[in-house]
Amino acid sequence: MASLPPRPSVPQPAPAPVPYVLALADDLSGAAETACALGGPVRLSLAADVAGSPAAHDLVVDLDTRHLPAAAAAYAVRTALRAAQAGPPRLLYKKVDSQLRGHLAAEAAAYAEGAEAVVIAPALPAAGRTVTGGVVHVNGVPLHRTDGWRAERAAAPRSLPEALSGLPVRTVPLDVVRSGPAALEAEFRRIAESGAHPAPDAETDADLDAVAAAALRLGPGFRLLGSAGLALALGRATARPAAAHPPAPTQHGAPLLFVVGTAEPAAVAQIAHLAALGAHHVTLDPAGLAAGTARLPRTAAVSALTVLSIDGSAGLRPCAGRALSAALGALAAAYPGRPDLVLTGGETARTTLDALGTQELEPLGEIHHGAVHSRTPDGRHVVTRPGSYGAEDSLLRIAAALRPRLAAAPAAT
Repeated sequence: MASLPPRPSVPQPAPAPVPYVLALADDLSGAAETACALGGPVRLSLAADVAGSPAAHDLVVDLDTRHLPAAAAAYAVRTALRAAQAGPPRLLYKKVDSQLRGHLAAEAAAYAEGAEAVVIAPALPAAGRTVTGGVVHVNGVPLHRTDGWRAERAAAPRSLPEALSGLPVRTVPLDVVRSGPAALEAEFRRIAESGAHPAPDAETDADLDAVAAAALRLGPGFRLLGSAGLALALGRATARPAAAHPPAPTQHGAPLLFVVGTAEPAAVAQIAHLAALGAHHVTLDPAGLAAGTARLPRTAAVSALTVLSIDGSAGLRPCAGRALSAALGALAAAYPGRPDLVLTGGETARTTLDALGTQELEPLGEIHHGAVHSRTPDGRHVVTRPGSYGAEDSLLRIAAALRPRLAAAPAAT
């Protein structure tokens, strides 16, 4: 029996390309962290020019809303979303603080407008921040029992539903998150149909992978809101080709300036490691900064490594945070020798770059978790890092990465 000729192959349609991401952040260090987490070609903008951005890369925008009144912060989110609707289709992501600081309720409510639901997952396992029973934990301790909000004007919320008061939220237990794709999608859909927003528990990156995958399968009506942990999961789910960066040599002859604007106690020990390396530490009086009378000493200009920090011996001044950051940033921008910059704390990073007139950063990679190495359009190297991140050797590791001749790189932790 003669064999039949083979059937001609039928071309299969190519899978639809996954749209690029538009991520909205409320501070600069978080925006930089998110840009690195997404993993592909990305632009980090300090100007909310969402509509004019080309679609061939992910776009992360620092809306810089931490210091604004809640209503103004919500308006900034709405304005960015309206502008995005005029451009190419994008996946939407709202970056929030893993310890729920900032205008979370107001910005989440604005972000939810027009969505079927917002999937809320602020866990960040790499930094010890998990969510169990709708409660954020920091290294196993409920957030409201930690000192993570000591620089805030209010007490830490006891749960996600409390933090998002005014927005109907339903928690999703960990066993449902781990029960398989169909069950998790069905639970998200059920909660959305009830008029609420799902807030799944998550303790591991695998939990966040499940959350991101379920939301993506449910379609663009389900928007994602979370910390850099969920942004990492989104980056893994969209599987972009890695961003290709040309070699980025640092300026060997330029000074390296650390600007430490955080109120975290760990910063004292981090600065001590730099001082042991020979860095010149300039401690600035907060009253002088607030009054505009603080000046850099002449000795600061001759050091290859300099640290600027605010004297916190008199205690925290939460209401003065933005003003102090702005004054600190202005001093850093006026530092002679065009230094490369290491900026800790989102407000400090933003006010320093604003004083320099910088409106865009090109993320190059992470030195350690949360410490994002970027380059400005004119070639200056900038590292941003949230104030609450990093072990005792964090600043030393950053110095070793940027100036290997000045510091022997410590062992990775």
